[in-house]
Amino acid sequence: MDESWRVPWVWRALLRFSRVLVPMICRLRVSGAVPDGLRHGPLILAANHVSPVDPVVMTAACSIAGIAPRFMATGGLFDAPVAGWAMRAAGHLRVDRHTAQVTEALPSAAEALRAGSVVLVYPEGRIGLDPWMWPERGKTGVARMAAMSGAPVIPVAQWDTHRVLPYTAPVGIVGSVLRAIRDRPVVYVRFGEPVDLSGLTGTDGARAMRATDRIVEGIARTLEPLRAGEPELPRFVDRTRPVEMSRVRKRRSAGRDQG
Repeated sequence: MDESWRVPWVWRALLRFSRVLVPMICRLRVSGAVPDGLRHGPLILAANHVSPVDPVVMTAACSIAGIAPRFMATGGLFDAPVAGWAMRAAGHLRVDRHTAQVTEALPSAAEALRAGSVVLVYPEGRIGLDPWMWPERGKTGVARMAAMSGAPVIPVAQWDTHRVLPYTAPVGIVGSVLRAIRDRPVVYVRFGEPVDLSGLTGTDGARAMRATDRIVEGIARTLEPLRAGEPELPRFVDRTRPVEMSRVRKRRSAGRDQG
């Protein structure tokens, strides 16, 4: 570990504030736990992505769990007038997708991990478009970060955040937020067991792909108890969400392939 990363006061304040804000729009239920020895890093949290409100809900869940992760987030957020200052001051990590600078994201994340950070990343790289809302096939960035840093990976599943904000937010965000304040839907976050990334063979690329499959499968297993009774279509369907089959993955539930 190069040097210990200290959580900035701005991020500590936002973590506390999230525990006041989130109960206004939903009833958050957090389960599972991050082992004490990993809570202060180095650690990678790999989460599914369901709704635009996920980072806000995840911030509150992490605060409840006693961890302060650095989010890997799209570069556009860092360029916004107020949000950009907060993202930089909190120590979050910029990802400039579709630019030449995108190659800097993985080394920066690995360096942050070696400095003792907890880093949260969405392996799907976007809000998932699987028609059944299970995790899509992931990108290999998380696996490469783990290989570069030696940090363990814990899967995190969230569910029903799409009942708070739909896919198309910020379009119609005022109405969505008002409905969420009125209904306060139950939203779930669950921390899973560390993913076993040992015993992988082949080229660097092949190992990264196999590790990615294990990570996403870990997220799916962590998600299963949160959506018991709705293994196919969710009870609540976000009609604004487009459907894309190109990254649908074969999933396994209760020991059986589910297609």
